[in-house]
Formats: sequence, structure tokens, C-alpha cells
Amino acid sequence: MEQRFTENKVFEKIDFSVIDITKKEFDTCSFINCNFSNTNLIDTSFIQCSFENCNFSMAKIKNTGLKDVKFKNCKLLGVNFSECNKFLLLVDFVDCYLNLASFYKLKLKNTKFKNCSLREVDFIEADLSNSIFDNCDLASAVFENTNLEKVDFRTSFNYALDPELNRIKRAKFSTSGIIGLLGKYNIDVE
Repeated sequence: MEQRFTENKVFEKIDFSVIDITKKEFDTCSFINCNFSNTNLIDTSFIQCSFENCNFSMAKIKNTGLKDVKFKNCKLLGVNFSECNKFLLLVDFVDCYLNLASFYKLKLKNTKFKNCSLREVDFIEADLSNSIFDNCDLASAVFENTNLEKVDFRTSFNYALDPELNRIKRAKFSTSGIIGLLGKYNIDVE
């Protein structure tokens, strides 16, 4: 009988793109230098897992559980997080490439993005309240009807968001980042 539950295991240099791990559960596991690119992770659950130096580009995560999951130095290009299982969703990203990812309508309160590339990411209608964007590149990221209350953008750059289309009460911005709030007015700030 195939094992569906794995706990307290370290996976190193495994190419999961050629292994079927759908409908499996991983609890307190570490994944190091693994490849998940274009992998079907449908109905798979990761609970208190960490991923380091892994490639998730274009992985399919429909109904995938990400419960207290840490990504460090991972490539997650084009991942549609809005399809993952929303129950107990909790993720953190450090030194990750998330370009072209989607967090559409997700509740991501208190999420930490540190030293991440978030170019062209979809944050439309997401709840990012109390989150931190620490030294992140947000070029062409889309914020619309997004809850950005108490979000810390002070060290991030290249963002452009409309204060009239988003909730930004008590959000934190640096003086140099103010232009990202005024872009729609086509004014010069010196």
C-alpha cells in the first residue's frame, strides 16, 4: 500500500516533477534543492514544512494545503496561489522569486515577504493586512480592492498602488516610496 502520510523527513535533491505526490500529506518535513516545476500538487498538504532552494515554477497547486510553510531562496514563478486550499493558509517567503504569481482574493494577514522579487504579481482583492514587504521589488504588481491596512512597505520599491482603490489605513511607506502612491496623478515630486 502506498504511503500517504510522511512526517519529520528531509528530502534533498529530489525531482518531484517525475514523482506523483498528489493527495499526500507532509508534516514537519524539509525540502532542500528539490524540483517541483510544473508538478501536479493537487490535493497535497504541507504542514509546518520548509522549502529551501526549490523550484516551484508553474507548479499546479489546486486545493494544496500550505499550513505554516516557509519558502527560502525558492523560485515560484507563475504559481497561482489563489487555487490552493484556504483553510489554515499560512506562508512566509524569504529571498524568493515570485514573479507572475497570483494571490487573488487570498487572506494573507501577517505574511512576510523578505528580499523577494514580486514583479507582475496579482494581489487583487487580497487581504494583506499586517504583512511585511521587506526589501521587495513590486514592479508592475497589481493592487486593487486590496486590504493593505498596517502593511509595511518602507524598504520595498517599484510599487504603484492607488490609495483610492485600496485600503491603506496605517500602512507604512518610506519618503522615497511616496511616488508609488501618486503615480496616477502624473505629477513630478522632487
